[in-house]
Amino acid sequence: MPPTPKNLTEVKFVDPIQVGLQRPGVRETKDQALWVAIRNRTEAINFNEYKKFIDRVLCRGEPADDDEADSSSNEEDRGTRIGSPSVRRRHRDLLTLRPTIHGVDAYNLLRLATEVFLLLQAGVVRKTDGELELLDPQFFDPQKEEDRLGQTLSSDPASLSEFLKRYFGDAGRLPYFDRILENLPVTTEGAPYCEVVLQHRLTSPSLIELIWSYWHEEGMLEQTMKAITLRFQNRRGPSDRDPLANLELDPLRPLNNLLWGYVQDEYRRLTVVRRAYEYDHHYGLTLVGKAVPHLDPADSRSKFIEAFHNLLYRAAIFFREDADTTVIADGFPLLNAIREVHLLLAEGAHNQFGDLPWTARVETLIEQWLLARPEMKEFLRGRYMVPYQEEWMGAVDAMKRLKEWTDVSVAYFHSLAVFGERILLSVRYGDWIDIDSTHEQGKNWARYWRPEIQGYIHAYQAATGVDLAADVTDVRDAAQRYALPSAHLVRRLPAHAPRRLTDARATEELTAYDVTDYQRLSPPPRRRLLVNRNQG
Repeated sequence: MPPTPKNLTEVKFVDPIQVGLQRPGVRETKDQALWVAIRNRTEAINFNEYKKFIDRVLCRGEPADDDEADSSSNEEDRGTRIGSPSVRRRHRDLLTLRPTIHGVDAYNLLRLATEVFLLLQAGVVRKTDGELELLDPQFFDPQKEEDRLGQTLSSDPASLSEFLKRYFGDAGRLPYFDRILENLPVTTEGAPYCEVVLQHRLTSPSLIELIWSYWHEEGMLEQTMKAITLRFQNRRGPSDRDPLANLELDPLRPLNNLLWGYVQDEYRRLTVVRRAYEYDHHYGLTLVGKAVPHLDPADSRSKFIEAFHNLLYRAAIFFREDADTTVIADGFPLLNAIREVHLLLAEGAHNQFGDLPWTARVETLIEQWLLARPEMKEFLRGRYMVPYQEEWMGAVDAMKRLKEWTDVSVAYFHSLAVFGERILLSVRYGDWIDIDSTHEQGKNWARYWRPEIQGYIHAYQAATGVDLAADVTDVRDAAQRYALPSAHLVRRLPAHAPRRLTDARATEELTAYDVTDYQRLSPPPRRRLLVNRNQG
């Protein structure tokens, strides 16, 4: 034993030992390049970028990317070129050859420009001089990507190309498609009239997910445009008092003519029934409303909501464990949940999958652009003090108040659309079936997409009242979590409806309202509650 000091002056103090706990290091996986590409492309096709594109091409007359060669060539070369005129030439002809704009030409040009915008921005990667690159470097922020990836990422084009090649390979093709090609009789791309794989569908698929359109439709965007077009045609709404009675658009400004073209083009647009069938085919999601009859789907993803919400719940558990430095979070439950959602998404990627999500995105972007017009703001201006992310949102929320539809802001539905699209794209196009996958892939996926996952969980609770991150303690909690979003949205409508109804019997029925009782509600209160719910 050490000798006991005779006095305090003999005591010697040593430096304190510091003990700390840290999270395990992040191991790099190749599929992180896909996630960077998904964020880059979804940022490039948001409404704000779309509006800039339309203003640049159709208002200021600046050429789009595909018009550069057209602007540098002479008239004789342009006259001999095969194909339809460019957006720039169509715009010039529309303004110079017609002294007065009538008919649907202006709207048709707007639709053409919208399709060109998506053609330029919606693909995954492109090859330039044999090198892979993201389509638009302006949407690539190295610092933000480093924070998500947990590793240093250079913005140098050569380094970025090597980063992408680790996952996409020299051919610039997704490993998921390499696995699918093993089951196809053809493997080369070409024109749609030959026995080939459709050009660019293999090497540069469009990063567009239909759930983006679904959540905007649940947010009442389509219903807002339907109400406006009905009033534009001088048709009274279904209620005794028409809240749009003072909607008068003068014929001297562009919105009048653009809405005329929009109404005339109705025969070409997707109907609510076609979209409803596809929502059910992709995700097992349904719409509830007057314009949606009883559907008889041939192939429904009835297990998708359960699998997707279970994935979000597993991610929430992982976040809690990963933040606790005394625990090494397990990534295998998360990886298995991702694989389950991946298989369900793959089962729904057939028939109209190639074109319907694209067409729905084109039509929705046009509707958002029309709602953001200055003429529209004069009537549906929204609340000036609300910091909306995009200009069209105020008009939708204003219409909700006029029609007394719901008091949930469209901003939450927009968040569900954006975050849901990114999450599902990363699951759909990842190579999650690889038997050599490690739990590190699941961990990296959750860490990278944490802002989107937590944002989706929060927005879902704000819109439906259901917390997807809460622990399930009984059967009722599980039933709430795995119920369809449309059922929750319908349940929330009667919360403030009784004070507007004078029928005592209707008030009594609504107080004891349950989802299964929806069809048994008497016609008058049900019509008042859900008329305009979808295309009403």
